[in-house]
Amino acid sequence: MSFTAKIIKAAVISSIVILTGCASINKAPAGMDAESKKFTSKPDVAQVYVYRNETLGAALSMPVTVNGKLAGNTGPHSFFKFDLPAGEHKITSQGTESQLTVVAEKGKLYYVWQEVKMGAFSGGSKLQLVSEEVGKKGVAECTQIQSEFN
Repeated sequence: MSFTAKIIKAAVISSIVILTGCASINKAPAGMDAESKKFTSKPDVAQVYVYRNETLGAALSMPVTVNGKLAGNTGPHSFFKFDLPAGEHKITSQGTESQLTVVAEKGKLYYVWQEVKMGAFSGGSKLQLVSEEVGKKGVAECTQIQSEFN
């Protein structure tokens, strides 16, 4: 086998490994994605968008919990949203020390950016509450996935 053929074969095998190793996420229907991106609030609950608009850590599915209950697993360029009653809630990115407290108010929208952090042996994330402007832009770059919360 020629040197060029070996390079092509290696590139094809690497591509297959990368594509099959990507995080598996459960996409929401397209209509739900479009509706969520209208950013319409509900008067009786707060709504929280959790998004991950990075490619870094593409092979990692990153679980997020709310008050100890699984809310969803993000993958690259994905978001999910859920409703919360008014009050204090703890949002945690499992497998890391990242924890965020949100004091939810009825009728408000909250945006949580899940920033991927790569470590020496595994990946983790940092949860950050961001402004409406930053959050809407980040969510718009992503595809909605199903939330397991609510």
